[in-house]
Amino acid sequence: MNRIAPKRTTHTSRVSGPAKRSDAGRTNTPAAPAVSRLRRFVRQDEDDPWAVKLLPRVVFCLAAAYTLFAIASESGSSFVTVCALILVGGLVWLLRHRGQLLLGLGSTILCAAFTGYFSAVGDSVRASTSATVTGQAAFGYWALAGMALLGAWMVKDHPGRRGLTVVLADVILVIASVVGMFLPAAGVPLGFLGVLAVLALRGGTAKAIAGRARQAFGRIRRGKASDPADS
Repeated sequence: MNRIAPKRTTHTSRVSGPAKRSDAGRTNTPAAPAVSRLRRFVRQDEDDPWAVKLLPRVVFCLAAAYTLFAIASESGSSFVTVCALILVGGLVWLLRHRGQLLLGLGSTILCAAFTGYFSAVGDSVRASTSATVTGQAAFGYWALAGMALLGAWMVKDHPGRRGLTVVLADVILVIASVVGMFLPAAGVPLGFLGVLAVLALRGGTAKAIAGRARQAFGRIRRGKASDPADS
């Protein structure tokens, strides 16, 4: 008698059910972390540092936003001031990991403010007898401050700290603006020479020139020592 082999049953129907359930569960998983975080934030457990630290930050941000909105809505100048503060704050936040660039930008802004103030004071002391010279001096100081900032970052391999280079150049510009209060024609040239000297000394240009000069003098001495006419 011929026996009929039993048919092999496949378990595809059993697997398809859990697979569909897992797919449905996967679609709903992104909402679970949000709900759990909301619960953590509402409960404010003392052992949960994330929830404990987040609540003061949210309250502080809301208070700061309302305060800035209230100040900006008072007048047009207040609105411009608040916008400038927001821009400066955003710039500081973006450059928080680049301390030297942040130091250079801050020093440049302060240098522009001080040089402009000293130029205006010198103009008022002289009873506006040389307003044109004073205005040109103020713009000249600002241009030199920008040149110091760009010159510090144009050097590819800077031997020292770039922000400190900008600070030194800006200090010399402020001193030159003080001199320009009494001698308007000498302020900008003095500041220009001072900025060039700082960039040359801090950027390694002066050291390179001195090294080349030493090599040239050494070759001249060797040539004189090996000259047969001296023997």
